Amino acid sequence: MNKNEEKKEIKAVSAEKQESKKEKKENTQEKKVKIEVKENKKEESKMEEKKERRKERQIRWGIAHIFSSYNNTMVHVTDLTGSETFARVSGGHVVKSSRLESSPTAAMQVARKAAQEILAKGIGGVHIYVRAPGGHNGPKHPGPGAQAAIRALARAGLRIGVIKDVTPLPHDGCRKKGGRRGRRI
Repeated sequence: MNKNEEKKEIKAVSAEKQESKKEKKENTQEKKVKIEVKENKKEESKMEEKKERRKERQIRWGIAHIFSSYNNTMVHVTDLTGSETFARVSGGHVVKSSRLESSPTAAMQVARKAAQEILAKGIGGVHIYVRAPGGHNGPKHPGPGAQAAIRALARAGLRIGVIKDVTPLPHDGCRKKGGRRGRRI
């Protein structure tokens, strides 16, 4: 009987070992499944973060038309088609005397004011079109406020795209003023 009892005990022990092995396998499989679920969640959260970053990177663009003469500086920010105005500020909005409207200081204040308005409307970058009076009578070079306005827009936190000179140039249209002998001093 001792041998039979020993055999039964051995069978019971081996059965217990097999059951414990099965339980261990099931536990490891469950752990693997849990780990896979966690990894999937991590990947999904990473993908969502990437999408959010892309949205953050996708900024709205506008066009900043800077008109700079020797008498005034104006900053007019529109959408890319030029049909919708987001902000329009001139030198007269920021200084009291008309002789200071074209100064670089006034141009910086004008650009800062326009930048605040468009940042509040969700525009993060601008293409800059600089314009002098031009034409057949006006000066072909922008006034002293153009450089200061561009610098102020950049410092305000806007991304700068293209800087382009859009001064109108004559194509031998109208006769220039001054008469046949020119301007006499």
